[in-house]
Amino acid sequence: MISLSSFRHPLTRPLLRPLLALFVLTSSLPSAAATTAQALPEVLHQQAMDSSLTQEQRINAIKSLYSSMLVDGEIPPRKICVWDVLGRSGPIYATALDQQARLMDLGVRVEIDAYTNEGVLADDLKAGQCDAALFTGIRARLFNRFTGTIDAIGAIPSSEHMKLLMQVLVNPKNADKMEEGPYVVMGFASMGAAYIFVNDRQISSLTKAAGKRVAVMDYDPIQAEMILQIGANPVPTSVVSAGSKFNNHAVDVLPAPLVAYNMMELYRGMGKDGGIVDYPFSQLTLQLVGRRDKFPTEIAQLVREDFYRRFADIEKLVDQQTGSIPGDVWIGISDEEKASYQQMMQEARITLRDRGYYDSGMLTLQRKVRCRFNPANSECAQPVE
Repeated sequence: MISLSSFRHPLTRPLLRPLLALFVLTSSLPSAAATTAQALPEVLHQQAMDSSLTQEQRINAIKSLYSSMLVDGEIPPRKICVWDVLGRSGPIYATALDQQARLMDLGVRVEIDAYTNEGVLADDLKAGQCDAALFTGIRARLFNRFTGTIDAIGAIPSSEHMKLLMQVLVNPKNADKMEEGPYVVMGFASMGAAYIFVNDRQISSLTKAAGKRVAVMDYDPIQAEMILQIGANPVPTSVVSAGSKFNNHAVDVLPAPLVAYNMMELYRGMGKDGGIVDYPFSQLTLQLVGRRDKFPTEIAQLVREDFYRRFADIEKLVDQQTGSIPGDVWIGISDEEKASYQQMMQEARITLRDRGYYDSGMLTLQRKVRCRFNPANSECAQPVE
């Protein structure tokens, strides 16, 4: 699947602002007020997680809670690793350096590094070489199955559904679900819907892709199994090479966000006979995952809330970067085909849930969100997720 990390500079600024808030907050820990140092930890925790309090009140509680994190009176440096397909010359890394210069004026010691390989970044986060990492929600599933299921196929029909879901997720009551093992999810940003790009308009759905070559992520064998089940041929690919494989006709079918049409020039692979199936099959996210020993849950909560507050801004910039897509490239499908799509994707979600790939709690929450918008759906009266 194509990454959105190659967006131009304007999009990356809203994504890095939550990081800026994180750094400023972390750097303020050394000045914890002595008058609150003796307060009970649970009371301080509740204050830090209480969204009805002012940010200053919450930060003061955090200062008192984590004075033990100090080393020689200071918070140790933190390393934030950012995935950018262009590495140090890419727009996300450049924006991060701009923010780093401002942080240095505040006396904050932060190291920001860029990775062109998402797999290497994930490995370095596991090894403790990175204190936090920003990468795709699909990759984030390796660190938190609950939030990694946000990108489940067919689970979130629209942007409105996604916004409601994220509103629920940033509620402090769900903070425990953001933690899994030594990791904590500190934020998620909606990157828009993914669609099916094809080089033959006759392939109007995955069920019609039998015998065709379909791009799948090379690190995820489950995707390959799903493609084999519909009689198609999975072609392992990396995020970086997926677009070129489609344009060079190494694959016939490519799941990708709309921004890839212009950014990755996928119209070259589509040619005169191809198109985009006019039905979104998933909503994509970028997620910030940190190490819990570096970023306590109370800090992560504030950062998640900051991500959510920027939902509309990020969505607007994604739309701007998508640009114009000709109307004649869309492949319309009938209501019957849409119903078939929905049934197929639901069956796939249930199968992947039962195999431990998707989180059942997230799938249930997503069903409740769908039913909030359309309570007449049969799944609302007879839920299977």
